[in-house]
Parts: sequence; structure tokens; C-alpha cells
Amino acid sequence: MTMREIAEAFKMPDSLANVWANRGYYGSVYHDVAATYVLYLGWFDGNPATLHELPPVEASKKYVEFMGGADEVLKKAKAAYDKGEFRWVAQVVHHVVFADTNNQAAKNLEADALEQLGYQAESGPWRNFYLTGAQELRNGVAKLPTPNTASPDTVRAMSADLFFDYLGVRLNAEKAGNAKAKLNFDFGKDGKYFVELENGVLNHTANMKSSSADATLILSRDTLNSIILQQTKLDDAISSGAVKVSGDKAKLNDVVAALDSFEFWFNIVTP
Repeated sequence: MTMREIAEAFKMPDSLANVWANRGYYGSVYHDVAATYVLYLGWFDGNPATLHELPPVEASKKYVEFMGGADEVLKKAKAAYDKGEFRWVAQVVHHVVFADTNNQAAKNLEADALEQLGYQAESGPWRNFYLTGAQELRNGVAKLPTPNTASPDTVRAMSADLFFDYLGVRLNAEKAGNAKAKLNFDFGKDGKYFVELENGVLNHTANMKSSSADATLILSRDTLNSIILQQTKLDDAISSGAVKVSGDKAKLNDVVAALDSFEFWFNIVTP
């Protein structure tokens, strides 16, 4: 069986399924079985037709074209909705939405199906996914207040290793392109680090100072915290002497320019 076939077929015996603590109020058996499959066998189900599928938007446009166009798909999907086939409606109308994000009729029908699935979901997270998807289809992504994930306490507790890992996650490989940079960071009593940008990847090595570095930065950990918290700009810290840079400062600028900032909110049911 493939991942979805196993997840669909797997049922716990009544002796377990009827025990309150085993109900899927948070997780779900389907979800857990699929996750187990992915962990041990990966995303590929063994069928070569699914080995290198078209990306979602391109595939959806062809699906809709092959099915006779958006109006024909929605006509059949509405009939399926009236029969209570909500899983299928969400699955098929999803292609119309991805083929044309301006088709509000398709968005509304998919939202209706997702709401019905949400009302029926025993799992809290499944319900939340369904209803959040319906909300997005009708009203777009709501930009609600967000938690401060970079509070002063969090930043102060962050090791230098973790900070450089964080920079590595933020690195945009396309922006970095063919850029190369070798930087020494000297935090005094808090240690030394060698950071290298190459092949679109940012790596760091603790307790190392390279004699071939393009530039060396000397700063305190407090100054680094202030920069992370956006209380101080890097250029201002350099101007004030809080950060001392020797060597090719342009290489430092290359690294900073290749860093991405991520939006907290993002689409989940639209391209």
C-alpha cells in the first residue's frame, strides 16, 4: 500500500479506539500513520508517475484544462458538494483555485467544503487547518498581531553558535549567488568564530581565527545582542567604534545583503 492507502485503511481495534485517552482530539490516526510512512519511507510512493510531478500551479492549470474548464469543474463539484462529498470537493476545486487565484466562486466553494470538514473533524489541529483555509479563501491572509520571537531574554540566551546557525537559515542562496566571503568574529572572552560564505551556504567554526580572512570584526556580545534586537544598526555600531572592522568591509556587506527577512504570515490554500 502507498502512504495514503495505508492511512485510509488503518483502524485501531475497538479496545483501543473506544478508550477516551486514545481519541484523536489533538492528533489523528490518519495523520500519524502518514507521518510514520514519511519518516521511514520518504515522500515517494514508488509509482514513477509521482516521481517528478509538475509543480502545483502548472499542474492545476492542466488539470482544469483537461477537465473541460473551470465552469465545468465547479458545476460537477457543486453537485458533489450537495451529496456531501466534501473531501473530494476540496481536493478537486483546489486545482481551480491554483489555476486562477481570481476565481472567487471556486474559492467560496472550496471554503464551504473545508468548513464542513472542519465541523466534522475530531482533531483540533485538523479543524483549525480547515477553518483557517476557509477564512483565507474568503478574506485573504489576515495580518494579525504576532508574538515577539526575538525578545531580549531569548536573544541573551542564544549562544553564538545558535546565532550563526540563525544567519545560515536566513541566507538567500540566490542573492548570495557566487559571492565568497571569509570573516573572523572576535567576541573577546565570549570566543572567536570563523564564518565562511561559499556556494550559497554560510558555515561557521567555533574557536578558530583564519589568517586568510577577508575581514575581522571585533565586538562584544552585548553589542551583538543590540544589533540582533535591532536596537542598533550595524553601520552605526561601526561608526561609534562598538564594532571594529579590519580588512575588506565590502565582504561583510555582501553577507548582510544576502540575508532574508521572513514574513510571519503566509498562504496555505492559495499559491
